[in-house]
Amino acid sequence: MRMLSTVMKNLRALCLWPVLALANLSIKISGSTAPLPVLTGPDMAFLGSRAMFQCIAPHSSLPVTYEIIKDGNILIATGTDLQGGQPLVYSLRVALTSEGTYHCQAKTEGGTRISNSTRLSVVTPASNTRVTSDPFPAVVYEGSRLVLSCNVSEGSHLSYTWFFNRKEVTSAAFPLLHNTGNQLVMETVSPDHAGDYYCMAWSRVQDIRRFSSSSEFKVSVKVYILKPTIVFSISKEGTSYRGNVTCWSSRGTPPANFSFLVDDYEVESVKAVSSLSARFSFAMVPGLDMGMARCRVKTEVQDLLSEPLSLEVVPVGGHVTLEVEHLFRADSKLTAAILTCQISRGTFPFVSWLLNDSILPLETHDSHLQLILPHYALTDHRQTLVLTKLGPEEAGYYHCRVRDSYDDSGTWVESTAVLVRATGSRWDWSLFQHLQTRAGVHPGRVTKFFMATTEVISLAFFCFLFLCLAVGLACVYGMLDQKQVLMHFLCLHLHPSQEGGRPLPTP
Repeated sequence: MRMLSTVMKNLRALCLWPVLALANLSIKISGSTAPLPVLTGPDMAFLGSRAMFQCIAPHSSLPVTYEIIKDGNILIATGTDLQGGQPLVYSLRVALTSEGTYHCQAKTEGGTRISNSTRLSVVTPASNTRVTSDPFPAVVYEGSRLVLSCNVSEGSHLSYTWFFNRKEVTSAAFPLLHNTGNQLVMETVSPDHAGDYYCMAWSRVQDIRRFSSSSEFKVSVKVYILKPTIVFSISKEGTSYRGNVTCWSSRGTPPANFSFLVDDYEVESVKAVSSLSARFSFAMVPGLDMGMARCRVKTEVQDLLSEPLSLEVVPVGGHVTLEVEHLFRADSKLTAAILTCQISRGTFPFVSWLLNDSILPLETHDSHLQLILPHYALTDHRQTLVLTKLGPEEAGYYHCRVRDSYDDSGTWVESTAVLVRATGSRWDWSLFQHLQTRAGVHPGRVTKFFMATTEVISLAFFCFLFLCLAVGLACVYGMLDQKQVLMHFLCLHLHPSQEGGRPLPTP
């Protein structure tokens, strides 16, 4: 009996255990319905600044013990709320090791609850910002590729802004400059890209921005040199002559080496530093062929030759003729004249113009006209004289004379005189004879019949038209006359009774 009662007690105890377990579980479940603690704090903070964290577990049984933990196991701060509604506030001095994930725990008699997590990123402001280039130094030829980089000694979470000649680089303002990361890329450099560049590296935390700017970085763009041009002149010094050769290139970036070649042999060389031109001087003998000259220009990447130029100076001589071309308006009225002085030989001729044996005071400077008299113009190195008005003052005998431009005491070679008359004026035969005598023209070479070219053509055309009309009328008259005779003949044979006619014989 005693053994039976012991067994019954053990069975009762076993039956109570599930009930106690369920009761304990219900207590834990009811306790877990309280809100979880909440951790607030920044997601980014500057190095050396302070980051504020706050942990609170509302509606928790007191006392509440708070703990702020980093990366799951590093205790950062702790505190106890004895009165309720008092969160744990912690000010963290941000260091490089402060970056990580944070959460807090709230401990009560009912257990421990864990808050949400927040990650803090440490932002290091940029410092010691500078610009570098690829290639270096930043001296490149047009068409090359150039990459500028904005580098810092330290910094994180950085953005970059570029400036060109103190203006911010944007895609709208500078479409050929591409801002990629910390680089400014110029795929095809042009002379417009030459100038001063600097960059700004900056980072932002909320509304606070910290930046570091570089010093200005100079970019130089070299322009390829064009094919050189060679020009030759001659001057007289006492009784001797000097040849002067000038070489230049109209486009390019100095410095460059210029060489003077004669028959492909280098005579002299000079380095042009500030300009793209060079001048060479040498002894010269007029009338002697001294060879073919060339200019050669060399840079670090180019080697160019000019076109060949003969160094032979032919003195002025032979025959000089004067040609006149008249210009007419739409109404066929004479309005201007062009006089051309044709020179049979001479490398450097100087042309002088005369009207009625008086020298026309016309001057030129650097092949550009300076007019002393109105209604005159010179072109083609003074060899062409244009009369823009043909009034009484411009009418008369013109002729040209030529000498060597390098010898002021040289002999003149003159053309014969050519008469140019005024527009729409009647010609006075006595005046014509007077001018003829002054110009020294033989009377037999001049005729009294002066007519413009268009008038001659018009007269010839009307004469030809009149002749064609007369011939045509004669032909038509002949055809009509033959037709009338034929009709009369037929009438006589078809009506034999009339006018004594007789019938045609049958075949």
